[in-house]
Amino acid sequence: MMIHEITAQVGSHKRRRRVGRGIAAGQGKTCGRGHKGARSRSGFSRKAGHEGGQMPFFRRFPKRGFSNILFRTEYAVVNIKTIDDRFEDGAEISAQTLVDAGMIGNAGQLVKILGDGETTKKFTVIASKFSKSAQEKVTGAGGTVELVVRTPAGPAAE
Repeated sequence: MMIHEITAQVGSHKRRRRVGRGIAAGQGKTCGRGHKGARSRSGFSRKAGHEGGQMPFFRRFPKRGFSNILFRTEYAVVNIKTIDDRFEDGAEISAQTLVDAGMIGNAGQLVKILGDGETTKKFTVIASKFSKSAQEKVTGAGGTVELVVRTPAGPAAE
């Protein structure tokens, strides 16, 4: 088989539905919308939470109490075992080196190092937060731990 002989798989491209083109087309007159009602009208769109005039579920109940969702701090977590697998002895590990290794999304994220796994390599780990076991494992192997105060937008003070 040659590259010029390859064709699209049968059924992979479906023709778009041309509505309102007469009764013979199968989608004439009402264009597949049926008769009357909100769904048949132009401009109708079913939004999430819309219940057709009935009081929406979310609005039926009183909202009380405190939610931390606006104020919580999210960390990109990295375990000691993944650091030990990906980095050489004596490496300096920061948010940027973790991004370069593909372990976190971006360098602006807050990073927390967790103590799952073991290490015998000497690392200099720079992060926003450490679990107690992670700190003990890094220092126990002869490495150093540097705590960096960061805001999620970027470094505040280093």
